[in-house]
Amino acid sequence: MYNTHETSATPPRKRLFVSLMGVTCLIVVAAIFLVWWIPNRGLANIHPGLPHIVGIIMVVLSGTAILGTGLLVLTTALGKDIFLTRFMRLVVIKFLLPVIELVGRVMGLDKDRIRQSFIAMNNSLVTSQRIKVKPDRILVLLPHCIQLSDCEIKVTGDINKCVLCGRCSIKGLVEIGKKYGIDISVATGGTLARKVIVEKRPKLVLAVACERDLTSGIKDCYPLPVIGILNERPFGPCFNTVVDIAKIDEALLQVLEQKK
Repeated sequence: MYNTHETSATPPRKRLFVSLMGVTCLIVVAAIFLVWWIPNRGLANIHPGLPHIVGIIMVVLSGTAILGTGLLVLTTALGKDIFLTRFMRLVVIKFLLPVIELVGRVMGLDKDRIRQSFIAMNNSLVTSQRIKVKPDRILVLLPHCIQLSDCEIKVTGDINKCVLCGRCSIKGLVEIGKKYGIDISVATGGTLARKVIVEKRPKLVLAVACERDLTSGIKDCYPLPVIGILNERPFGPCFNTVVDIAKIDEALLQVLEQKK
């Protein structure tokens, strides 16, 4: 067995993304105020009551931004679907993430740290919905680099070709698939991954990949719920990567529909 302790994925923390959401919310509120304050005198020239009307609109927008941020924080902190969690995932994935990445870059934060925190936030929002899915409607999607590069038996397309030698993580994943009756696929890239999802039409995807691929995959798959598990990279990116089987097992137990 090769050494898995040289480097590994940092455990993702939601706190960084939550903090950046707070900063972004303040920036948005400040921008809304400036939009109202700068042309204020010009609006009064048009109609005396117009500044007040625009001001009310700006207050509503600011309140919505603050309320939305608060709901996201509560949802992730409590792990419960408080209000419109699916819609909030849309806001985070499609709108907040690009702005937060920009804010983080201005603050000098590492992009992968932000992505790790985003993945943790996304996972929390998905599991907070208490989704329960039948095993045959769950797809576990893996990157091809999780198989040893010198293995002669390529499992892309059919993971069950694995001879279960135990030299890489594939053996444990095959056993997970058989244990729960879950479909597991290995994709060589984003295009093939999207093709597999279209063909199999799962209700939930559990994806294993690096920060960049997981982030783009979560964005591309919305509204399909995706739980992301970061891989470990003892030899660097895209080469003989590893995944913690226990994390996959734990994630599946949260979403699997129990047999009656």
